[in-house]
Amino acid sequence: MAGTVLVTGGTGYIAGELIGQLLDSGWKVRTTVRDMAAGGGRLRGRFPQAGDDLAIMKADLLSDDGWAEAMKGCDAVAHVASPFPMGVPKDEDELIRPAREGTLRVLRFAREAGVTRFVQTSSAAAIAYDHDSDRTHFDHTDWTDVTDPKVAPYAKSKTLAEFAARDWVRDNAPDMVYCSVNPVAVLGPVHDEDLSTSIEFVKKALDGSMPMIPHVGVGIVDVRDVAALHVKALEAEAEKVRGERFAASGPFIWLEQITEVLRSRLPERETRKVPTTRMPGFAVPILAVFMPEMRQLRTETGRVRVIDSSHAENVLGWTMRDCTQTIVDTARSLIDQRIVKV
Repeated sequence: MAGTVLVTGGTGYIAGELIGQLLDSGWKVRTTVRDMAAGGGRLRGRFPQAGDDLAIMKADLLSDDGWAEAMKGCDAVAHVASPFPMGVPKDEDELIRPAREGTLRVLRFAREAGVTRFVQTSSAAAIAYDHDSDRTHFDHTDWTDVTDPKVAPYAKSKTLAEFAARDWVRDNAPDMVYCSVNPVAVLGPVHDEDLSTSIEFVKKALDGSMPMIPHVGVGIVDVRDVAALHVKALEAEAEKVRGERFAASGPFIWLEQITEVLRSRLPERETRKVPTTRMPGFAVPILAVFMPEMRQLRTETGRVRVIDSSHAENVLGWTMRDCTQTIVDTARSLIDQRIVKV
C-alpha cells in the first residue's frame, strides 16, 4: 500500500524521520506545521529533492483551521504531533488538552475526508505508569492508571489521548483501520538543534551540564526503527493492524550504562565532560526545584520498567537496531552538527 499520507507535526523528531522513510517508500506525503516560515523552511531544507511529493501545510491541534485542506485526498494519517515538554507544567491541561482534543480533531477531519487508515503515535507512557511498585515488566495489553495521583501529566496526556481515540473510532468510524505505536525513550541521529526531550540527557552528559548521573533507567528505541514501525503499520494488511497496539522498545538501560557506552565508544576528547558519579537520591527533589527536567525523575529513581515489544515483532516482522549503536549514533550526530561542542 502506498498513496498519500498526512503526517501531523512534521518538524517533530519522529515525524521528520517518518517523512523521509515514507518518501523513500513511494508515498506522497503531506505534513502539518504550526509555523510555515520556520517549520516549512526546515522541512524543505531537510528534504530538498522531495518536490511535489511533499506538501507542507499549516494546522494547529487546537484549531479547526487548515485540517480539511490538509486531509483532502489522503488515504492514511500518521498522527505524530503531541506536546512533550522537558519539565512538568503547572497545569496538566497544558498537555492533556492538546493531546486529547487534537487527536479527536484530527480523527474527525480524517473521517470526513474518507481516510481509511489511522496510525496514532502514542507512548509507552500510556502503558507502564503507575502500577504496583514491585512490577517491572509490561506489554501492549497494559494501560497506565490515570486515576493514580503519582502519574505525571505527560503520561496522563498520552493515555487519555489514546483512550479517546480508540473510543471515538469504535463509536464514529468503525470501518477505519486504527492502531497505535507506543515507543519508549527515542534516541538516534538528530538533524537540527530542535531536540526532543529524550535526546537531552545525551546532550547534557556530553556538554557537562549534568555533572552527576541520576539513578534512573529507560527503555531505548531508535528513531529510525520507530519510523519503520509506523511505515509497517501503514502498509500492512488491514486485519493485521486493526485495533492493535504496538509497543516499541529495546532493552531497559540505566543512565549510568549510557554514559559508560559514551566513554567506551567515543574518543576521550569528546567524552571528557561525561559524568562518572551517581547522583544521590536525596538530591533529585532538591534539584527539581531549579531544573525542570529533574521533576519527571522524582518518582523514577531506581524504578525498572521493561516494555515487551514482541507483539510488534511477531505481527509486523519489526526489528530493532542494537541500542549501543543507537546511543553512539545519537552522540555522534550531536557532535558532528556542533550542537555539542567538544
